[in-house]
Amino acid sequence: MHASDTQDPNTPAEENAAAPAGPAATDTTPNLEEAIRQAELKAEEHHDAWLRAKAETENVRRRAQEDIAKASRYAIEKFAGELLAVRDSLEAALAIDTPSVESLKEGSELTLRQLSAAFEKSGLTTIDPVGEKFDPHRHQAISMLESEQEPNTVITVLQKGYLIGERVLRPALVIVSRAKS
Repeated sequence: MHASDTQDPNTPAEENAAAPAGPAATDTTPNLEEAIRQAELKAEEHHDAWLRAKAETENVRRRAQEDIAKASRYAIEKFAGELLAVRDSLEAALAIDTPSVESLKEGSELTLRQLSAAFEKSGLTTIDPVGEKFDPHRHQAISMLESEQEPNTVITVLQKGYLIGERVLRPALVIVSRAKS
């Protein structure tokens, strides 16, 4: 028996094939109110997720700001710890009632070595450019003197400069050579 044998002869074939089969078929089609309720639930879920994400983002931003504030506040902590030994040495030298010239010189040299070690551990390096070509990014020329050396060569360092990493903390104060006239 074919499907066309059971069709009503008065009804076109397309209508018979597309017609729902009784009351159970109307229950499976989504109800408009149910669809709206489902959409509202989804919208509420998305809104809650958005609020949580917004709160989390705000918390991350606040924590990052606190970390930055702490880092800048305590950035010098390591260097300050290194300088405590230097201070202790200076206080010990000043506590001596009758120091000799030799003991003062020894103590000063020891203290300078401690300070140099603290500088080195903290990435602070000295700029001592005698004989180097003048570099306006690292040196500050105080004057120029006629010299046998090539023009624009540092001939005297009046005050050493310092770098932190590759950044100039203080330029070296120098006297630069100029050609003889």
